[in-house]
Amino acid sequence: MTHTEHEEKTPAAAEAMLRRARFGALPERVRPEDTVEERPAAPRDPARDAYDPDEWMVRYCL
Repeated sequence: MTHTEHEEKTPAAAEAMLRRARFGALPERVRPEDTVEERPAAPRDPARDAYDPDEWMVRYCL
């Protein structure tokens, strides 16, 4: 290794050491599953699912 090659690698290593001292390590990765919260848009209405097939007779055939 020549003197110039050694000088080129030393500043890069020194910069890397300064960068690591200033910023530390990168934070751990966040999985995409952990970034989304799934909840229903509206509370479940039990009356909506209470279908009565004979109700139309009561409402429209009177």
